[in-house]
Parts: sequence; structure tokens; C-alpha cells
Amino acid sequence: MGSGGARRKGIALTDRQRIAWLRLIRSDNVGPATFRDLINHFGSAETAIEALPELSRRGGSTRSIRIATVGEAEREIETASRFGARFIGIGEPDYPAALRQIDAAPPLIAAKGDLEVASLPAVGIVGSRNASISGAKFAAMMAREIGRAGYTIVSGLARGIDASAHRASLDTGTIAAMAGGLDQPYPPENIDLLDQICSGRGLAISEMPFGWEPRARDFPRRNRLIAGVALGVVVIEAAARSGSLITARLAGEFGRQVFAVPGSPLDPRCEGTNGLLKDGATVTTRPQDVLQALAPISELDLFSPTEADEPADEAGDRPLAPPPNDDERLVIVQALGPTPVEIDDIIRHTALPASSVYLVLLELDIAGRLERHAGGFVSLSMMD
Repeated sequence: MGSGGARRKGIALTDRQRIAWLRLIRSDNVGPATFRDLINHFGSAETAIEALPELSRRGGSTRSIRIATVGEAEREIETASRFGARFIGIGEPDYPAALRQIDAAPPLIAAKGDLEVASLPAVGIVGSRNASISGAKFAAMMAREIGRAGYTIVSGLARGIDASAHRASLDTGTIAAMAGGLDQPYPPENIDLLDQICSGRGLAISEMPFGWEPRARDFPRRNRLIAGVALGVVVIEAAARSGSLITARLAGEFGRQVFAVPGSPLDPRCEGTNGLLKDGATVTTRPQDVLQALAPISELDLFSPTEADEPADEAGDRPLAPPPNDDERLVIVQALGPTPVEIDDIIRHTALPASSVYLVLLELDIAGRLERHAGGFVSLSMMD
């Protein structure tokens, strides 16, 4: 298997850049995709922050946009430091290499623990919170053997399958992706497990602020981290409607391999995994099924950063083209509706420069009037 150290590439942010990045991602209506577009357009987080009020106004918002202050960003960085954690930018060496390749990867993650495990290729193991004894034992066996083969095991710190996978890989390397802030683990019963992960050969990661208590809608975001960090995801005992199936779907969208462990048709906990098998997931009954499938991928340095993955702030501020006029802006807005469309289709339909289309979409986004969808599709907000 390829060396993990070879994957640790990138350029470190300065302290000033890290504060600006944190301010930008913590400001209203700035998600990961919007963050990337802002940096690409303005060249630096500081310039993008200065532009937010005007972008929001041009996008049609009648409210003042809340922008995170320098003091707020500094306090969150200090909180992380006291907690034994740090913020890692997407172009920095310690950022998980595979995660930076997904659509709308988090520009910053908070991380606590052994950062070396993030440099290894990872396999996700997820499944039922209400796991059977045999399911939990199988998850532990898979995690232990895959870990011994040189992979980090990534999961979501949930009870059941997740917890079994984490415990079995404490010695070889495990990553816990969290739905809330690093200081808000869920469920509470796994706090001791999280302590073991962070104090040993393990790592906890989150893109949420410190103090953020996880809500139901935050768990799909956590599942996205699992699918993004991993080269492949193993699903063990997943019901027909479960977060594990969300992880599997995201893994497929990211081009990852999806492995499913077959189960009894009489057990509702296996309905989702059996459905994945019908949809083409790899039948998995032993660790070698995963190791053999991933061997060609893990031997290659597929996830090395490209030039585009380096911190965009390094480029400095850029000369900006003039914004589109009101008539051009109206044409772009009228081309949108509640049905998601590709941005390239908007450019073709309006016959306007791509830079103008992207800027108007940014304006709508910052104003809270744009919805972003998987695959780069966009639509007008239903509230618009």
C-alpha cells in the first residue's frame, strides 16, 4: 500500500488567513460551496468579507447580513486550543486528502487527536445504532482486520455498529466524524470512547462551531464527512430509512466504493443493506472483500492536492470585473426557478459571460435566495 506520508502535501495558512477563513465560513449564508466561490472570485477571504454586505444588497436582501467578527474567530480558535484541538484548512498538509476532493468540501475542520491517522487511506464502517450482537461482532472484526492492513477506520461515533468499529480500531487508527462541535459529543454514552480515540491513535473531526449541539439535520452533514474521508464505505445492518444509507448514497456520489453486508430478509435492520446489494453494492462477507477491491486505489496517490486545492489566499487579491448591470441581473434571475438547473445551462440560456452568472448566483446566495443542490445544480429558494 502507498505511503501515508506521501499524501501530506499543501501550504499552511497564516494566522491572519485562518482567522479570516473562520470569519467567512461562520458568516450568514456562507456554506462550503459559497466559501469556495467567494475565494475564487475575490482572491482572499478578507476581500470577500468586505464584499458580503454589498453582495447581499445586490442579491435582494432587505436585512443586514451577520458577519463573524475578528474577536469571535479569535475566541473560537482559543477555545479549540484549550480543548486540545486546532482548525485545519482545505489546502493544508494535515487536511484529510480524500475529503478535499469532494464537492463542497468543508474549507475548515476542527480536529483533535493524532493527525497522522488522517494521512492514511480510510475505510468507513457504518450501520445500525440498534445493532445485533452478531452485527456488532462482525463490525469489530472488519475494523480490526482492515485496520491491521494499514487503513484508518472512520465512523460517526453513534452507538451500535459505529462504536464497535471505533473500539476495534483504537490501536490501528480511527477517525470519529461528529455532527456537533468537538465539545458536544453525541450520544453522551460514548464520551469515554471519544476520550480514548482522541488520547490514542485516533482523531475527532467536525466542521461545526465549538458549543454547537447536534440537531437532526446536522447528521447528514456528519455522514458526508465519513463518505468524503473514506475510499470506501462498509454498511452493516441498516434499516430501510437510516443515516447509514445516506452515507452510502453520498459515498456513491463521491465516487467511493460501497460495500454491503447481506443479512436476513426477516430482520428489518438488514432491509437497507440488502437493498444496497440489489442496487449494485459489493457483497461483503469478509475483510478481504474490501481489501482486494481497494488495493488498486490505495496503491496510487490519487488524492494528492492539485494546484487548485491550495489556499486561494496565496494568490492575493485580484482585479475584479465590473458587476453585471440591472438588466443582465434580471435576465439571470428570471432564468432560475424552483427546479434545480445546472449553472452551465444558465450560462448558455442567458448568453452572458460565466463570470457575470457566477457573481449573480453569489449575490443571490449571500442574500439567502439561492438553493444549492448535489452535482452543482442551483435553484431559487422556495421562500423567494
